Amino acid sequence: MDEAATRVLDAAECLFYERGIHAVGMDELRSASGVSLKRLYQCFPAKEQVVVAYLRRRHSRWLGEMRAFVEGHEPGSRVAAVFDWLDGWFREPGFRGCAFVNSAGEMGAGSPVVLAVAREHKVAVRGFFGELTGDETLATQLSLLAEGAITLAAVGGDPSAACQAKDAAAVLVDQMLSSSRFRSKSGHR
Repeated sequence: MDEAATRVLDAAECLFYERGIHAVGMDELRSASGVSLKRLYQCFPAKEQVVVAYLRRRHSRWLGEMRAFVEGHEPGSRVAAVFDWLDGWFREPGFRGCAFVNSAGEMGAGSPVVLAVAREHKVAVRGFFGELTGDETLATQLSLLAEGAITLAAVGGDPSAACQAKDAAAVLVDQMLSSSRFRSKSGHR
């Protein structure tokens, strides 16, 4: 990606997340990025392409930051670390919830590609929980807890949603470990 496209995406990331996609026009992206309108349209012929590139880059960064944080913890505490990372994110100035849910809400029905990128992100988050737990059902349950915490923190303005979700996650993990021990000790599958 060249410098002009990077500057446009930097501006888009700030403006789209802060104000919403529909509230930000291409001219404002041009102004905020310092890229000429002609060059902007050479990089991204349509606003939808800017949105998709913004979401893909945000996905890589967001999941990469979370993964790096979590992998810095002992294996037995990595699920809890996801919720600790979320807690830190919720407390950042300007936190406005999930960029993927926000974008899908604004553009989803009219933009199948944006909706697809949002879905890919959610599948990847669930997949990360699957990597941590080795159990698809538990991964789905933990993903639901994370999604709920993000929504409550954004809509309710309460970052403690991450701590509450962390407590619920601990119950689910303990339950899975207990049932796994029971099955292996008793020979049940």
